[in-house]
Amino acid sequence: MFRKPTLQIIRHCIRCQSNEANSLILERSMNRVQLLGRVGQDPVMRQVEGRNPVTIFSMATNEMWRSGEGETSFTGDVTQKTTWHRISVFRPGLRDVAYQYVKKGARVMVEGKIDYGEYVDKNNVRRQATTIIADNIIFLSDNLKERE
Repeated sequence: MFRKPTLQIIRHCIRCQSNEANSLILERSMNRVQLLGRVGQDPVMRQVEGRNPVTIFSMATNEMWRSGEGETSFTGDVTQKTTWHRISVFRPGLRDVAYQYVKKGARVMVEGKIDYGEYVDKNNVRRQATTIIADNIIFLSDNLKERE
């Protein structure tokens, strides 16, 4: 009934009463993201000296809502908000597949974790960056242009 990862999570979440010897056990935590949307640009592969290559692409997710008299009202304006995500793929097999088969406009689902970091831009200004580190990519459709 339960999948193996679910059982592992449940096992780690259930804790017996701790005594002083067990109080040094670190708690488990979770950082998981699932995104379903469309690819905004063809992937690029980058490699920094001494590090493994990484495939990077952008992905858009959309949120839509209707503003009106009530939640069940079918009148009112429909508003859409698009959020852009930077996807980085480090896993060797997945990195190569993403670089070869992910195309602009394709509908994909990305599973992974969120990572916050900092970098210094070309003007020597410190900036913050949010990246999704992909563990899995599910291809849901072909490129929009190929379907027309």
